[in-house]
Amino acid sequence: MALFETPVKKNVPLGVFLIRKNLITERDIDTALAYQKEHPEKKIGEIFHTLNLCSDDELLKALAERLGCKHYILPKNTFEKFNGGDYIPLDTMRQNKVVPFGFTNSEKKVLMVAFANPEDENVKRRIDLILRSKGLTMEVYVTFASYIDAMFEELDKQTGTSNEYVVEGQDTTQLVDNIIRSGMNKRASDIHFEPMETRMRIRFRIDGDLIEVTNIEKSKIDYIVGRLKAISNMHQEKKGNQDGEITAYKDYNIRVSSQRNIYGEKFVLRLLKKNSNIKGLFELGFPNDDEVIKRSFDRRNCIALVAAPTGEGKTTTLYSVMKFLMKPSINITTIEDPVEIRVPGLNQVEVTANNSFADHLRTILRQDPDIILVGEIRDQETAEIAIQAGQTGHFVLSTIHTVDALEAITRLKKLGISSYDIGSVLVTVIAQRLVRRLCPKCKYEREFTDEEKKEFDAVGKRYNVHFDYVGKKAYSANGCEYCNNTGYYERIAAIEILNVNDELKDLITDERPAHEIRQAAYRAGYQPLVIDAFNKVLDGVTTIAEVQKKLAY
Repeated sequence: MALFETPVKKNVPLGVFLIRKNLITERDIDTALAYQKEHPEKKIGEIFHTLNLCSDDELLKALAERLGCKHYILPKNTFEKFNGGDYIPLDTMRQNKVVPFGFTNSEKKVLMVAFANPEDENVKRRIDLILRSKGLTMEVYVTFASYIDAMFEELDKQTGTSNEYVVEGQDTTQLVDNIIRSGMNKRASDIHFEPMETRMRIRFRIDGDLIEVTNIEKSKIDYIVGRLKAISNMHQEKKGNQDGEITAYKDYNIRVSSQRNIYGEKFVLRLLKKNSNIKGLFELGFPNDDEVIKRSFDRRNCIALVAAPTGEGKTTTLYSVMKFLMKPSINITTIEDPVEIRVPGLNQVEVTANNSFADHLRTILRQDPDIILVGEIRDQETAEIAIQAGQTGHFVLSTIHTVDALEAITRLKKLGISSYDIGSVLVTVIAQRLVRRLCPKCKYEREFTDEEKKEFDAVGKRYNVHFDYVGKKAYSANGCEYCNNTGYYERIAAIEILNVNDELKDLITDERPAHEIRQAAYRAGYQPLVIDAFNKVLDGVTTIAEVQKKLAY
């Protein structure tokens, strides 16, 4: 069977399929469905296993038959017998619930990989691409997620991962402090404290990906919650959603958000480093071309926007633009929610509950600014005042939530801005996505695979671009202590730049259809960000697997 072929039997509901094989009864299904109502995150097959409604071997064998693959019961000591981390990064295994456990034969070309959910085609493609980059293919097996969890728990015990955070006899104050300081040391942008049925899960977001680092026993959860509320200046008695701030750490401002879920109160800590160095635009991933940057940002009487979803580095890009534009002769004022980095030489204003972006923007126009940075255009009032500022001699920089640069035009229209106003002041839109950089300490060189070359050719054909991969080397993630065994270290922006020329201004003002504006943008040299992302693969900065994970193209 082909790797991604869908067997006909998958169309039959699992419960019905198991009844037909005399493995469970209708009463068992009712029991499993009742359990699923209380545990909606669990799949029905895993529930049959959890409730021990039939033997694991028979259940897995039936699942494998239905999915058109093989089955395997993973022992806890799998990593002692086979070091799967040599082929798939441990971080990738944890996140995708997959584990390699051996080769099919002595030639070591086909790796046996156990999946908790072989029906997830995106995960299978991701793993397949990683293995093909190493000259391997895979044979798919199904196993239970609980087996994979138990295997990693055993690995953590052996490596001491959990004991780094949860030490016998350690009090709550020490425990919370150790977790927070560990997140800082590992470059986490966020720390998640997540209550679950029998434990509290701790995860760090590092370079955009959530990584599970430890679990805390259920008996300590109330103490952890109390400690987090105390240091965040939250109400101890209140069980609903709250916002707070931790100021006890010298080099960090920590924003805290709590939200009640079905198991208790979840906390997310956003770690904001004080006075962190602002990177230059070229370091972030922009073209190493001064003329391109000047044409995009060194302007007056206009607006420039950075467009991307949440968490894709828009604010970082704005700070880098400010660094590029700052001069003693220029008055730059920012309006931010909140001020994340304090920068000497900037007049930084923070949005409060009583003063919105629009309120501050009105006042700033009377403060003789040359350049105004508005943290985000999120409503009609802010957009209208920003447009007015751009029309009256100021250069306005802001962010907007859209999937690409051209969609920013549509978004402004939906906010109630006229086509004439958009066409008259909008000069540049930068769209970006952050992809992880390969770790410089452990990345290794190899040849591009045939599948990767096909990806280059397919993307190039779609956008009429030629990728010259002949004679160039590909690089792959390996994993080491420096990068927390992920194979990646920090992130870089894949970008697209839309410079609004006279033809585009006329089309926008005349309210021409979006497809006409897009075609004119292509004629003017606009290229979608996937082109920049694939060029960064050619430069050995990232991988096609990482690009595929972050970009829809």
